[in-house]
Amino acid sequence: MKQLLCIFSSLMLVHVLSAQVNFDVLIRNGLLIDGTGQPRVKIDIGVRDGKIAAMGGLGGATATQIIDATGKIVCPGFIDVHTHIEGSIQSNPSAANFLFDGVTSLVTGNCGNSAKDLNAFFQELEKLGIAANVGTLAGHNTIRSEVMGSVNRAPSAKELTQMQELMTKAMKDGALGLSTGLIYIPGTFAKTDEIVALAKIAAQYKGIYASHIRYEDHRVFEAVEEAVTIGKEAKIPVEISHLKVAGKASWGKSEALINKLYEYRSAGIDVMVDQYPYTASSTTLSTQIPDWALGGGNDSLKIRLANPKTKAAIVAEMKKMLAESGAENYSFAVIANCPWDTTLNGKSIPQVTQKQKGETYKLDDEIETVLKLCSRGPRVQMVFHKMGEEDVKKIMQFPYCMIASDAGVASFGRSMLHPRAYGTNARVLGAYVREQKLMALEEAIRKMTVLPATRFNLTDRGQLRPGKAADILIFDPNKISAPATYDQPHAYSTGMEYVFVNGIAVIASGQLTGKKPGVILKGTQGSRTP
Repeated sequence: MKQLLCIFSSLMLVHVLSAQVNFDVLIRNGLLIDGTGQPRVKIDIGVRDGKIAAMGGLGGATATQIIDATGKIVCPGFIDVHTHIEGSIQSNPSAANFLFDGVTSLVTGNCGNSAKDLNAFFQELEKLGIAANVGTLAGHNTIRSEVMGSVNRAPSAKELTQMQELMTKAMKDGALGLSTGLIYIPGTFAKTDEIVALAKIAAQYKGIYASHIRYEDHRVFEAVEEAVTIGKEAKIPVEISHLKVAGKASWGKSEALINKLYEYRSAGIDVMVDQYPYTASSTTLSTQIPDWALGGGNDSLKIRLANPKTKAAIVAEMKKMLAESGAENYSFAVIANCPWDTTLNGKSIPQVTQKQKGETYKLDDEIETVLKLCSRGPRVQMVFHKMGEEDVKKIMQFPYCMIASDAGVASFGRSMLHPRAYGTNARVLGAYVREQKLMALEEAIRKMTVLPATRFNLTDRGQLRPGKAADILIFDPNKISAPATYDQPHAYSTGMEYVFVNGIAVIASGQLTGKKPGVILKGTQGSRTP
């Protein structure tokens, strides 16, 4: 350790300023975890003009604000590469649920859904003022819907050209890459070649391809292979979103899945993944209905359900989907938010069915509940308890796995949302690092900082080095905790004493400051030959 400190101090020597120089912020005696995975070292950090100005022995330096971080961890702000903040950050620009969880940079536009006009979206956020930094991907579903609506067919040559033009504009506006949601309408109707055509454009602008893959159940290997094929053909780095093996029938397959990822990487495919540390997912109830039944939107679904023969085919396929997942009924499905009847929030599909049908109901009655909820109108958000804990742990230990919430900006106390919106990073640091010792603290922080910064080409974030942006966390590793649960999800993570975004404290002494120093994180401006 002493030798490592000497080497580190020597590397930083050129950046250490004299004792006469003032800083905006001076953090003394902290235990630095720089984001690279290297062991912690005791060091001082000086911040000026939103950047890290000096690191090393700054004993005589002065500053406007001096923080004694003795015994505390000082590390880069966390980068959450999988969020859905469109429509929620506008009403809650402080994004408090993310800040208390240590997140200083958010990447949105995931699962194929993004703002239609990225330039307008960026301008809106800049005018509003945001507490955390924000970048976005360009959503394939958004682009396809703009050109084709929700029809179930391949695009014509003209339509594909229109989609490519929209993708090019998005990348020029600063998108970080292309995202797909191949489990959602209309993305589920797209063939691989369509996605490759758009991914090639993202590659020209040094973007990445991030995918909510087509299947996450027993067909997950097939879905991962498709994502890898897209990466190979488009010559673009691949990010598999919230990797999981869903359904009891697939539990235990995570080890084989990870081994397959190692094989792809050994073959030269640049593929990584992200994950939230929970055994439940959260998405829309409509994912429980066959894709073909959803084409054309709600009106088309209602027409199909009104036809007895077509409805019978839908019901039969839903039963098949349940059986293949290893489930006997919909007890795994809990309503997080029903827009038109919030009394249903927190209730499972069997509980809703029982209230309507009484004690002696059948699976057909549960399916009827699902169909009625889905055809009613606005989408019903769910929490699906479908993963195994051991699979979650194995995926988390994969060296190329980032930690990401798959959440939006939470309105405190509203709806029975997934606890990942509040506690993703703190849960990893508290439950899996401190309590279960699944990995070292340095490794967990690497998965939240340097790894996502590198993957998404955020060159000035994710690492504490002179010249980098001063996104900095100070916390006690013995106190970091995620009290949010499925039954009581609205609970901020605890333990973050200071959170700095671009050198400005957004949390100080454990309290929100109300400051909004966040900036827009844009992709590379200028194309390249893939």
